Amino acid sequence: MRTRLGLALALAAAVISGFAVYTNSYGVRAFGSATVYTTAKNLVAAIVLAAALAVAGRRVSLEGFTPPRGAAQWGGLAAVAVVGGSVPFILFFEGLARVSSDDAAFIQKTLVVWVALLAVPLLGERIGAWHVAAIAILVWGQAILGGGLGGIRLGSGEVMIFAATLLWAVETVIARKLLQGLSALTVATVRMGGGAVILVGYTLATTRWSTLAAIGWHQWSWAIGTGLILAAYVATWYAALARAGAIDVTALLVPAAIITALLQAGSKALAPQWPGLLLVAAGSALIVLAARQPRPAEVVA
Repeated sequence: MRTRLGLALALAAAVISGFAVYTNSYGVRAFGSATVYTTAKNLVAAIVLAAALAVAGRRVSLEGFTPPRGAAQWGGLAAVAVVGGSVPFILFFEGLARVSSDDAAFIQKTLVVWVALLAVPLLGERIGAWHVAAIAILVWGQAILGGGLGGIRLGSGEVMIFAATLLWAVETVIARKLLQGLSALTVATVRMGGGAVILVGYTLATTRWSTLAAIGWHQWSWAIGTGLILAAYVATWYAALARAGAIDVTALLVPAAIITALLQAGSKALAPQWPGLLLVAAGSALIVLAARQPRPAEVVA
């Protein structure tokens, strides 16, 4: 039952992510500066999560606030804020300014591959033929959605997005360990709150004051809207990661591409994307089936 809920939450996070990708494409245009936009919306998300934690913190439990204990948990939370909530956002959006959105989306969606490579030795997760087939189909489908791999080159933008993806993979492994003793809301709040502090410092150090002073209500309305979506995504994503395996949860984020494609269907033809959409759907179904199969370590003699 716990794993099933985790998978359901992962699919919910994918739906939210699909909406987030679509709305972010408009939000970043409203700001002009990707770094300022990212900082603003992440700050909003951090405030929302902190408020939710304050309400839930009236009772100490795995659903509300759980105070960290020991150097390992404090160090893990600090690492999540750095490698999850700040540095990769800077790398990703700076890289996005240099490459096409399709190339960026494909590189970021290879996250499941790197999580799998890390989760097996570091988390002790097991994968079988079902998982391998599902991940291969998901990556194949995402490649078709991105227009193929022929146009991807190894430039500075691609390297920055790939580095961000690797950092998010490391974050997933660290968070999975932390969630064994801390609530999802606690880890999510620290991730976004600590990350927002770093992003604000970076933005103030690298952005002209005239750019910051030009931010008006129109820009903040986009930051608030997308920040709320981001808060919902992070909370749902960590709640899923607390209940199901890192490989399964990460793989089920790939269907976000289906939501984004359907939302964008009004502005471009969807027909050429159907093969990719069907492959992503098939890969997602295989992941659900694989997750519900008992792992070798779980088989009772």
